[in-house]
Amino acid sequence: MRKNKLIYLMLIPGVLVLTLFLIIPILITISQTFKGSDGITAHTYIKLFTNKHFISVYIRTIKLASITTIIAIILGFPTAYYISTTNKKVRGLYIMFAVFPLLTSAVVRSFSWMVILGKKGLLNTMLMKLSIIDKPLKLLYNEVSIVIGLVYLFLPLMIMSLVGVMENISSDLTEAAESLGASKLKAFLKVILPLSIPGLIVGSVLVFTGSLTAYTTPQLLGGSKSMVLSTLIKQKTSTLNNWTEASAIATIMIVTTLIVGSLIKNMAKKLNKAG
Repeated sequence: MRKNKLIYLMLIPGVLVLTLFLIIPILITISQTFKGSDGITAHTYIKLFTNKHFISVYIRTIKLASITTIIAIILGFPTAYYISTTNKKVRGLYIMFAVFPLLTSAVVRSFSWMVILGKKGLLNTMLMKLSIIDKPLKLLYNEVSIVIGLVYLFLPLMIMSLVGVMENISSDLTEAAESLGASKLKAFLKVILPLSIPGLIVGSVLVFTGSLTAYTTPQLLGGSKSMVLSTLIKQKTSTLNNWTEASAIATIMIVTTLIVGSLIKNMAKKLNKAG
């Protein structure tokens, strides 16, 4: 009993900080979106969801976040599996390399991709010198450049989430499966994949949430033609001074994140029948 009381007492400072600086501001933001001259109203949300421009931006944001998450899973899963199978000394080095991009500002990373993807950037220059293309490709200020930037930005989160789970999976399990007649692929699909689902859930939610709410990368790499929800909020507040609609868009982003997070969790439960 004393240990439980001590744990609860230790939680109080963290709960207070989260309540004061996260929960209360979010509740205030959400409440402002329902205020109207006649009292409580959903007029702001009706106005947004009947606006074709907002709908296109909303769909684009979800599409880019989903594509980024899928690519992060495809690239992150084999990378994490390889890192988890190495010895501890080498594993630490690989983890350091995986985390290293997170130590650099998102602004610096976005500008680096601008240098690489620009019309006179490294990639176009190399392709033209190799006579693969005759004129520079338009690789910047579009959805492709945003996805590239977001994958580079959030891939380490996927890798670290999966490594944290995979390194605790005993190699004896796959060896036992193979000794019972399963091929290496079948052992991977029946043993490693199901046991990695918790890390996959965490990584997918982190990547999707980060991609959905990212501002710097879409702003610098996407330009004005590839607007997403975060850049739309910036426009509503800085240019149009419409804080009510900006708060409503922020609320929609929060709700979307919660819905997608629960969908990912339910999909993972269906994949892992053992729970």
